[in-house]
Amino acid sequence: MLILRAGILSALLLGTATVVGAEPTSLPNLFPFPNPHGLLQTFNESGKLDLTGPFFQSLGTNGRSCASCHQASDAWSVSAAHVAQRFEQTRGLDPIFRTNDGSNCDHDIDTSSVHGRRQAYSLLTSRGLIRIALPLPANAEFEVVSVNNPYGCSETSTLSMYRRPLPTTNLRFLTTVMWDGRESSSVNGFSTIPITPTGSNPDNLQTDLRHQSVDATMGHAQATTPPTPLQQQQIVTFQLGLSTAQAFDFGAGSLEAHGARGGPVALSNQFFYVGINDPLGQNPRGTAFNPVIFTLFTPSWADEQFHNKNRASILRGQTLFNSRPIAITGVNGINDQPNIPPTLPGTCGTCHDSPNVGNHSVIAPLNIGIADVTNPLGVNYLPFITLRHKTTRTETTTTDPGRALVTGKWADIGKFKGPILRGLSARAPYFHNGSAESLKDVVEFYNVRFGMGLTESEKADLAEFLSTL
Repeated sequence: MLILRAGILSALLLGTATVVGAEPTSLPNLFPFPNPHGLLQTFNESGKLDLTGPFFQSLGTNGRSCASCHQASDAWSVSAAHVAQRFEQTRGLDPIFRTNDGSNCDHDIDTSSVHGRRQAYSLLTSRGLIRIALPLPANAEFEVVSVNNPYGCSETSTLSMYRRPLPTTNLRFLTTVMWDGRESSSVNGFSTIPITPTGSNPDNLQTDLRHQSVDATMGHAQATTPPTPLQQQQIVTFQLGLSTAQAFDFGAGSLEAHGARGGPVALSNQFFYVGINDPLGQNPRGTAFNPVIFTLFTPSWADEQFHNKNRASILRGQTLFNSRPIAITGVNGINDQPNIPPTLPGTCGTCHDSPNVGNHSVIAPLNIGIADVTNPLGVNYLPFITLRHKTTRTETTTTDPGRALVTGKWADIGKFKGPILRGLSARAPYFHNGSAESLKDVVEFYNVRFGMGLTESEKADLAEFLSTL
C-alpha cells in the first residue's frame, strides 16, 4: 500500500501521474518532494518512477512492501515526522506499524487501542527506529552481563537493537550493505567491490542486494516464501537506477543552476570506484587523497543573486567540510590500526571521502561514539547493554554493539559504517540510532566529540551546507 503524500496528491490533480483507482502507478522523473529545507528529487535512469513493481508490492503476510520503510519523499528512507503523520492518519494501523519489528518490544505490549499503539510504536514515530533482534554470535569474544531496556525485551541471548532504515537510493556508491554489514555476502560479511572500467559496481554488490531483498521480505514483511529470483532482480535493478539529492533550497534557490552541481542528475553522473579517494593508501590506482570532497558550489554561484546570504553560508559550509582540521583520536577502526598514530590529523573528508557523495570509499566500520552511553546528544531512550570480555574480564556498556554482533569481536563493539550523505534534509533524524534530531545536532556531536572549536556561525554554515546535499 502506498502512502499518499500531499506532493503525490498534487501530481494526481495536475494529471502528471498515471492513476488506477485512487493510487498512482507512476511518478514523473525528478518529481519534487518538499522537506523542511527545500525540495528533494530522484533521477531514475529508466525515466518515470514505476510504482507497480515488486519494490512496491506486498510480498509478505503483514501488508508491508519495501516502500513501507523506504519512501520516495524521505530520500527512500523514512523521516520520523512523516512516520508520526502516518500514525495519526491511520490510527497506528499503517503497515509500517507491526509488532515484529516496528514496536519497541514484541511482548508484554497492548496494541488493541490507539493509546496502546502510540506507546508501543513510540520509537518509530519519534526517532524513525526499527527494532532489529540479533543473536549473540556463537564465537563471541564477549558475554552479555546485563540489558537495561526501558521497553522490555531485556533478553541477553538475543539483543534488541534500534536502528534507522538506510536509504535504498544512490546504492552504486556502497561498499557495505546495512549499518553493520550483516547483509553483505563476501569474506568477513562485507562486499569487496573491485574496479571496473566504467567505475560502476560489479555483480557482487547486486548479489548482496538480492540477498538483502530476501531477508527483508522474509523478516520485515513476514513472508512465508522468499521473493522469486525475478522479483529479487527487479527490486535490485529498480534501486540501482535511483539517484536522489536535494535540488532546491528555500533560501538559496536552485542547487543546480549557474554552475552549481547539486541535485540528482549531476549525482547520477558522479564517477566512483571502491577506494577512489581513500586517505590511508587503499586507493587501488595509487591516486593521492584529495580532502576537497565536495565541489558542488562555487563562488560564482554564491554571487549570482547579488551575494545571496544563504548561498554564501552554504559555500562557507562546503569549505568547512573540506578543510576544517580535525584531530581524529579514540576512533576504533582508525586509531587502533597498525601504523596509525593515536591522534591522526584530518578533516571531515578523512572518513567521508567519496567525492560528492560523502560515505566511505572503502570498507571502514568505525566507532566514533554514537552508540556510547556518553553520547552528548543523549541516548536514554535506548537500552544500556553491558558486555564483558571473556578473557580479560573487561566490561563496557553500550547502546548497540554494532559490528560486534556480526563478527563476535570485542574490537568491533560500537562500529558502524558511514552512510551516504546525499538527501539528508528529507530523512531526519540522523545517525544509526536517531540520536541527532537535526543537522545542527549532527554538527554539534562532531564539534563536541572531536573538540573542533566551531563558532556558532560556523556550526550554522556547516549545517546549512549539509541540508543542500
